[in-house]
Amino acid sequence: MRRQPPSRARGRAVKPRAPLPAPMEPHPRDPGRTAWALPCLLLLALPGVSAQVGQSFSLQQPQTKVSVEAGETLTLNCTTSADAAPGPVRWLKGWGSGNKTIYDQRAKDPRVTRAVNGSNTDFTIHIRNVQPEDTGTYYCVKFVKSDSGVDEMSQRGNGTEVSVQAKPSPPVVSGPEQRARPEQPVPFTCTTGGFFPDTITVKWFKDRNPLTALLPKVIKWGVNTYNMSSTVMVTLQKDDVRSQLICEVQHPTLQDPLQGRYQLSRVLRVPPSVKVRAELSPVEVNKTVTFTCLVKEFYPANVSVSWLENGIEIKGKNISQPSELPEGLFQLRSQVEVQATDERNGSMITCVVVHDAQAPANDSAFLWISNPGQAGLNKGFQMDKDDMLIYIVVGVVCTMLALLVAAILYLIRTRQIKGKSSPSARLHEPEKSSEATTQESDPNNLTYADLNFDKERKTIRRMVEMSQQSEYACIQTNQAPNSDDNLTYADLDMVHLSKAPKRPAPRPEEASSEYASVQITRK
Repeated sequence: MRRQPPSRARGRAVKPRAPLPAPMEPHPRDPGRTAWALPCLLLLALPGVSAQVGQSFSLQQPQTKVSVEAGETLTLNCTTSADAAPGPVRWLKGWGSGNKTIYDQRAKDPRVTRAVNGSNTDFTIHIRNVQPEDTGTYYCVKFVKSDSGVDEMSQRGNGTEVSVQAKPSPPVVSGPEQRARPEQPVPFTCTTGGFFPDTITVKWFKDRNPLTALLPKVIKWGVNTYNMSSTVMVTLQKDDVRSQLICEVQHPTLQDPLQGRYQLSRVLRVPPSVKVRAELSPVEVNKTVTFTCLVKEFYPANVSVSWLENGIEIKGKNISQPSELPEGLFQLRSQVEVQATDERNGSMITCVVVHDAQAPANDSAFLWISNPGQAGLNKGFQMDKDDMLIYIVVGVVCTMLALLVAAILYLIRTRQIKGKSSPSARLHEPEKSSEATTQESDPNNLTYADLNFDKERKTIRRMVEMSQQSEYACIQTNQAPNSDDNLTYADLDMVHLSKAPKRPAPRPEEASSEYASVQITRK
């Protein structure tokens, strides 16, 4: 056999050990020494260590890996043989300088309890309400007392790797703070947190129809937990009042996915359509006309209606409460009565609708009054602005045509009057009879004409004197011509006007007379 080197302890008598405290009794020394003395206990046999564990002592830590859900109770198993040397058994999280004591017989975490209290061989513990930060490797360690009274590590288990999985919180879907109109894209966000590990899947649905979303953002929060957010853009529709968004989250800790829901009616605003109708127009004077305002297909239901006459507010009546349509939209009816007076003819009656604190919408109709005889005409007819324009154009054209016809008639009449105002006389010689032939044979016979014209048609004094062997005509007027343009003439065609004895030729007596003398010599 190989000779062993001499030992310092060889030949020295072994002193009896001082009695050790009971396992559950507190050690008189400071237990905090264990932490800083732990690196010195990595060796099972050190010089000067008088305490030795029995050769048959054993420690079993059978669990290699344990996975537990957050909030549940974790059980760590550890057993020893009966012939253990005096000293505590402790549970440590981690190994080395960064270890943490989870359980010992003197100080312990309030969440940690022994499975079998007072047992000298079963050191199994329970950790209640584990959280992701409890993830790590746990060791069951046997300590013994040294000669100096310091607890020294004697034996430890292989360690149990604990994995704490945290379920994600129920997903929450949030939308914009203000309502949006149809055909407007709106962002929605789904958030969840507190889960571990970080592997997570998100799906979006509108009712049962899948939507395409951006990739989710996963960020670490706390020690060993993660948070997630996912965003999707949705274009609202008019019929989305009863639709909902669904955010579906799948995680390894979940048997069934979690869902978050959001009603699109919370952000949808459908503006109303406004239409004003009159029961009868035109109407007779002093009749009562009812105007009806139809407010259709709007959401939400908060709406107010007012009436204006030529911009001045009037009191309406029969304002109904909004009624819900099958698709979830609303409609409303409001009426106002107006007495048809001459002063109100052509008045504009306006229905003003304010929906969900937005800009007002309105529609108008006109009040037209007819004559009593025309009260039965045009029932159900309501003249609008286009009809008025057509009637105005037709009226202007007819007026212009009437003026043109009147002008033409006036010109024709003026010319006729001017033609009649020119004094003229035309005497035509009739056919000669046998008696006239006999008279012509007489050289003493004389044919003459005396023509007198007066613009005032006064009695004309006629002077006719006969001369021998001559025929003449005398034309006399009371006023002299004012200008050279005036012309008085006589056209004689040998008319036998009268017969008289031969006399001297006539001579005008007044200076203002106009006359013409035509003398014809008998053949």
